[in-house]
Amino acid sequence: MSDLQKSESEFSISEQQTPDLEFLKFFDPTTMSIHLKENQKPLGKKGMPGSFELVELDTKTLHRDYLEIITNQILSAIDDETLGNTEISKPGALVIQYRDYRIAITRPPFSELLEITIVHPIKQMSLEDYQLSEKLMSRLETQAEGILISGAPGSGKSTLASGIANFFNRSGKIVKTFESPRDLQVDSGVTQYTRLDGSFENSADILLLVRPDYTIFDEVRRREDFRIFSDLRLTGVGMVGVVHANTPIDAIQRFIGKIELGIIPNVLDTVIYVKDGGISKVYRLELKVKVPSGMVEQDLARPVIEISDFETNTLEYEIYTFGEENIIIPVDENGSQKTGIEHLAEEKILDRLYRFDSHPKVEFLGPGRIKVFVSGDSIPALIGKAGKTIQELEKSLGLHIDVEEHGAQRELPSQSLPYDFSESGTALIFEVDRQFTGNVASFVVNDEFLFSVRIGKRGKIKVLKRSSEGKRFSRFVNNDDNLEIFLKRD
Repeated sequence: MSDLQKSESEFSISEQQTPDLEFLKFFDPTTMSIHLKENQKPLGKKGMPGSFELVELDTKTLHRDYLEIITNQILSAIDDETLGNTEISKPGALVIQYRDYRIAITRPPFSELLEITIVHPIKQMSLEDYQLSEKLMSRLETQAEGILISGAPGSGKSTLASGIANFFNRSGKIVKTFESPRDLQVDSGVTQYTRLDGSFENSADILLLVRPDYTIFDEVRRREDFRIFSDLRLTGVGMVGVVHANTPIDAIQRFIGKIELGIIPNVLDTVIYVKDGGISKVYRLELKVKVPSGMVEQDLARPVIEISDFETNTLEYEIYTFGEENIIIPVDENGSQKTGIEHLAEEKILDRLYRFDSHPKVEFLGPGRIKVFVSGDSIPALIGKAGKTIQELEKSLGLHIDVEEHGAQRELPSQSLPYDFSESGTALIFEVDRQFTGNVASFVVNDEFLFSVRIGKRGKIKVLKRSSEGKRFSRFVNNDDNLEIFLKRD
């Protein structure tokens, strides 16, 4: 009998309740994960969240036969459903939860070689271990029902989520989880759900029937997940979501565009940012109708989501609709915008002004006030009858606007350039004679100036579709017959 056959025989007669699994030899109390790949030496991450290093676990190279033995051991072990389950099964990919080990096995055609990655929590933490302030503990006990836990991968988000789940469970609450895979370390009283028939939407239908007090959603990633999280919260279920984000504000921003802006504070009331295994920032969200910071006119009041530091009550960000877009504005301690409305809004203001004038200019006079320079012929259309047009524009932009005539008009360039036009997935491409490389070309449609750009190498002009120039082109040019490109003369 070969060594391999002998090993497989030994594995098959292992005691079912205490299987002797080969991969366990790679783990010690400081090992967070192991990475076993065919034709590579075994690697492991050792340390704590936010402070770990990748080390070689053995000097021997791993061969496919050995990794297949480990795989077969794991599959045999989860025949007993009390020890583990298959969470995800796709061609070339298998995710298994065995006790508190999360195991991902990939092979061709999904990966080029056989690889086994096994993650193991090295410490289970309770909320007391985080040394939360009395203010935050009180909020978790009495108020917080839309909690978002955010952080970078490996920062300790799921560990905190497990601690919160156990805290609610021990406080006499009915707690369920949504997980795929189910790897949260929670008390036995917490029921762990996964995707029902491949969908959390189906799971949500069952969840509403069992009426939990809190649901831990680990992790909110797909667009469908954000919608389900929001729907469950709006039905009255207390929700704790886990999301990947590099900053705490990024976590909130991930909800923008997926649900209506105005209901975000009804879905999220507390955002906790985890870094290096500890809580580094907590935000509180509140919806108010007010004049945004940096604006001064009272008639510019609108719904504004205030994002404040929970411990100090310091306002740090505001989210509101500016023009037709939702924007996030940082606010300093004095209530003024750090980067200024100018930095975020100039392009949006110009886009609105282009329909009145071909080359407007904007000057920022102070918080909430701008001066617009247009041609004398454009002023009547911009002001409108009895000032109606300018008033509507001020209300839409949230700014007070002064209008002034240009001191000097831009002359139309004199030399028209023949060009070839093509289009890629992301850009508009114009090619003129390469002798004009390095010069500035002006785009004009029906004698109206659009924009100027520099001619690139070999006479090529590339205009990104998502740029302000690309947007203007799409808005004003119906076909290439009415577009002219001129060589701009200094």
